[in-house]
Amino acid sequence: MTRWIGTARTAALVVAVGAGSALAQAPAGTAAPAAVAQSGNVIFFHPDGAGVNHWGAARIAFAGPDGELNWDRLPSIGVYTGHMTDRLTGTSNGGATVHAYGVKVAADSFGKNGTGPVMRADGPPATSIARDALAAGKALALVQSGAIYEPGTAAFVASVDDRDDTAAIAQQVIESGAAVIMAGGEAVLLPEGVEGRHGMGTRTDGLDLIARARELGYTVVYTRDELMALDPAATDRVLGVFAEVHTFNDQPFERNAIDGLPTYLETAPTIGEMTEVALQIVSRDPEGFLAVVEEEGTDNLANNMNAAGSLEALRRADLAIGVMRDFVAANPETLLVTTADSEAGGMQVVSGSLAAGEGAAVASTTDGGGILHGQTGYLGNVFMSAPDAQGVRLPFAIAWIGENDVAGGILVRAEGLNADRVTPLMDNTDVNALMRETLFGATSN
Repeated sequence: MTRWIGTARTAALVVAVGAGSALAQAPAGTAAPAAVAQSGNVIFFHPDGAGVNHWGAARIAFAGPDGELNWDRLPSIGVYTGHMTDRLTGTSNGGATVHAYGVKVAADSFGKNGTGPVMRADGPPATSIARDALAAGKALALVQSGAIYEPGTAAFVASVDDRDDTAAIAQQVIESGAAVIMAGGEAVLLPEGVEGRHGMGTRTDGLDLIARARELGYTVVYTRDELMALDPAATDRVLGVFAEVHTFNDQPFERNAIDGLPTYLETAPTIGEMTEVALQIVSRDPEGFLAVVEEEGTDNLANNMNAAGSLEALRRADLAIGVMRDFVAANPETLLVTTADSEAGGMQVVSGSLAAGEGAAVASTTDGGGILHGQTGYLGNVFMSAPDAQGVRLPFAIAWIGENDVAGGILVRAEGLNADRVTPLMDNTDVNALMRETLFGATSN
């Protein structure tokens, strides 16, 4: 199936509504009919920090103002609400914990509620959907363009008091039992002073987690070429270690230019390439699978107000959605669900004047004071859109509110098995409920 840029095969995600969630509730005073969600596989894709305005910018840049992204073609849609117990804006670690456990927690949480256990409303401690999937004999994939300790994937299997305890997070991920682990973060997998493929180790406890992974039966790969050389039909466990930290350089565009650094490492696979291989491996499990996939560059690059880098991250995220959509089309027992937990940088598209020409420099700020960036950052030349329906390319710049995450416009979008159970308003806890009901075949009442 041809997508807006390239051809891709896809992995999909099965999602369902949890018992007692807003998804399953009937209006007050009425009896909701019993409904049984079909069970199957779940792929949860988290393009971190990507809100409606981010996707709008990507559409303009790569598909044109009249075009469609793969993200646009996902048929089910709901507005996402994602506050924490102590703040309105979700954090990456707190938001990931809610997605993993289906319970609202404090913002400064990582697989816990603050420093305590995540507790269900009816009393007993909650468990993450990933740990429950493993306990049920299902295959688990954790696929990440950032470091292995990034919470969008790691909070599904790791629980720590402090998000900065990256060494403990990395160990818990490696020992989680996931069939597929792909990420950056080699530095936290090796002892201090030990040289790896991408850089030096930083662990102070002497543990060599790459050696530990091999003991656990993982085939270890370090580059795109090594990943693509794998035979997924003959590989049961794979650990991809694709960078010293992230597979991208999350700095302002100007800083990367000064340092001579690319936005993404050329030796690392894209998130779509990682996902395609991961899905081929976990889909062989007869009990089914859960795949948790995160493009972290959409968040970190936007938090650095790197406009060109953010657009590249969004392009890669959309290509990954194309891979996932193709997988769902070929494997209809799977549902793909995608959302973010906050908006990174408050990204906005500001239109320039066509008369100014393609080489025009953007102004420093909008009239109201928003920070404007062009192709090469502050005061850089305008971006040019992909052609519209009349073949015209139009100039634009990217405006930011700053480096903050904000509670902006986030959508839940889905396709495949049980995608029709997405409702017009989706709380962050409902995302977990939808996944859990599909993965385990729960009933709603």
